[in-house]
Amino acid sequence: MATDEKPSQNFRSREQEATLGLLRTADAVKRSLAQVIEPHGITPQQYNVLRILRGAGSDGIPTLTIGERMIEQTPGVTRLVDRLERKGLVARTPCPKDRRRVFCRITAKGLDLLKELDDPVNRWDSHAVSVLPPSELDTLVDLLDRVRASNY
Repeated sequence: MATDEKPSQNFRSREQEATLGLLRTADAVKRSLAQVIEPHGITPQQYNVLRILRGAGSDGIPTLTIGERMIEQTPGVTRLVDRLERKGLVARTPCPKDRRRVFCRITAKGLDLLKELDDPVNRWDSHAVSVLPPSELDTLVDLLDRVRASNY
């Protein structure tokens, strides 16, 4: 569709149609992922925290850094970590130099849970975008990167 063509009847502009489509797609993908993760006793946001901590290694990272790296920015990172700690999936250690900073690290139990989820989530990743051939996946990744970069 050329840029001077009219939007679909239900949208005031092509831009609105695109942004609402992006939001609806993100929601559908998120709900689909939740169906894979939630039977294992955690939410997608908690899963995101665990993956971030796995990538951080045995030293862990500060709570604020977790928040910066999350897929969905949320002010409730401390509450997420609280819940994961109660489940034995995360441990926290106060910083010896600055008591206001707390380092979080994933526990062996958390690593075991992620290992259990790796295959189902990898299969889900493939299925979620299976309607697109590799060339279109490359285009999609590029377009999403550009849109995201323009909104930071």
